[in-house]
Amino acid sequence: MKQTLFKKSWPLWLALLALAGCTTTPSVTPGRPAPAIPSGADSASPAALPAWNDQAVGDTIQGLRQSCRTLQKKPAWSGVCREAGALAENDADAARRFFENRFTAWKLRDGSRDSGLITGYYEPLLNGSLNRSERTPWPIYGAPRDMVSVDVPMSQRNRGVLRAKQTGPGRLALAAGGNIEINPADFPADPRGIRMKGRLSGSRLLPYFTRGQINQGSIAGSAPVIAWVEDPVELFFLQVQGSGRIQLDDGSFLHVGFADQNGYPYQSIGKWLVDKGEMTLGQASMQGIKDWLAKNPQRRDELLAVNQSYIFFKQLPGDNGGPIGALGVPLTGGYSIAVDPRYIPLGAPVYLSTTWPHSSEPLARLVHAQDTGSAIKGALRADLFWGYGTEAGMYAGRMKQQGSLWLLLPKGVSPGAAL
Repeated sequence: MKQTLFKKSWPLWLALLALAGCTTTPSVTPGRPAPAIPSGADSASPAALPAWNDQAVGDTIQGLRQSCRTLQKKPAWSGVCREAGALAENDADAARRFFENRFTAWKLRDGSRDSGLITGYYEPLLNGSLNRSERTPWPIYGAPRDMVSVDVPMSQRNRGVLRAKQTGPGRLALAAGGNIEINPADFPADPRGIRMKGRLSGSRLLPYFTRGQINQGSIAGSAPVIAWVEDPVELFFLQVQGSGRIQLDDGSFLHVGFADQNGYPYQSIGKWLVDKGEMTLGQASMQGIKDWLAKNPQRRDELLAVNQSYIFFKQLPGDNGGPIGALGVPLTGGYSIAVDPRYIPLGAPVYLSTTWPHSSEPLARLVHAQDTGSAIKGALRADLFWGYGTEAGMYAGRMKQQGSLWLLLPKGVSPGAAL
């Protein structure tokens, strides 16, 4: 499957990717928010959407078919999915009529706002090998065997030393009479979640190793190695994205995706460089960081260690298709987005009206909500997946545009029912 669907070339630099990297790591936020589509809101035919007749609607059918692998199990979607599967591959007019006849478009809002931030992400491509060598000395680690996790509610984090017991491989649970001691004050504060990651030292749970410690070899005997790669900086940005592919010695591809994380919150190395006066905000792109490292190679380990968070990977099945998103289906380059599922149901088509990266040229496209991300919050927030490799990275890194979103649902299905 072709993963990059572009129409122009850009200079090779990635604006602000390192300042606000997105990953395909699913995020869970409790509570039900205010509706993004108010009661009584107007609906419209897709034919009334801006620039609807100017775009290649047929190119989005593959994305819908991927969503239908999950959606077809729902009664409201089963008929739509059967029709989508029967559409001719290259008949754009038939595809446009299909969406016009079978869907209703609902404008998404956030209070009085009807536009929001649209960013981009991509799947990195690294050169590597299944064997360690002088060319490929950097390991892509799987989840360590000695890492354990325990859920500690925020209400108990200030109560001093806690007790826990082992409930299974890699899992602890708080228990008054437990034989394992936990001092929450020892662990990094992360307001986004309640799960702590650590390692056992006798009867105590200690924080797990930081990125700097891992890069120094602290888990060499306790974590499996999935592959070895050439460049530690490219490996760092693979972790920022959360998934990618490795091109092996024989030309084949190895897909890797998020498996676990060491328990430390993400820290932006671009922001650190800006705060230290090493570069301006406008220079803090992936390419800007790489240029800085080329001039300061002796400070590479210092810089990468600023982000103590470390991502562990697992090998993913698949051929040359896209990575698997939160919906559980492969993402389609240029036609999949990450959304906040509190507002946009996963699998639904979404009409995106924005502009091309660093440009005022309109970009209107029917995409599909197939992924989530820890930085993707709100009804008008979306992250467009651009595909894999260098060209996709150029678009993704530069994408920081304003845009509007319309949720497309089968006729007769209300937005409230869809959520």
